[in-house]
Amino acid sequence: QVQLAESGGGLVQTGGSLRLSCAASGGTISSYLMGWFRQAPGKEREFVAAISRRGGNTYYADSVKGRFTISRGNAQNTVWLQMNSLKAEDTAVYYCAADRDYSLAYSRLTTYDYWGQGTQVTVSS
Repeated sequence: QVQLAESGGGLVQTGGSLRLSCAASGGTISSYLMGWFRQAPGKEREFVAAISRRGGNTYYADSVKGRFTISRGNAQNTVWLQMNSLKAEDTAVYYCAADRDYSLAYSRLTTYDYWGQGTQVTVSS
């Protein structure tokens, strides 16, 4: 059973940067599709970014394209989300997720089999 643990969240000013990490344990994620989602207060959880097994393909929500970068290190069993030019509307709890079946439906919540507990990102204006 893969377990995911996010870290790196915090409080940052508008225009600032944060780097989130998602460390996997209990198994290797090298063959998994990996994704990041977020959930703001009172809103549904939404897709942010996803990355293919070897990192050759990345996918982003329109709202973060050009500002966020997803990457992975299979040797470290870790996925990262570099977030630049942060805006107040990026404030949310950010979740890491893993899909063992490698579905092409990378933006759907139901695609993913394993989820982390989340890390809070707060962007102050």
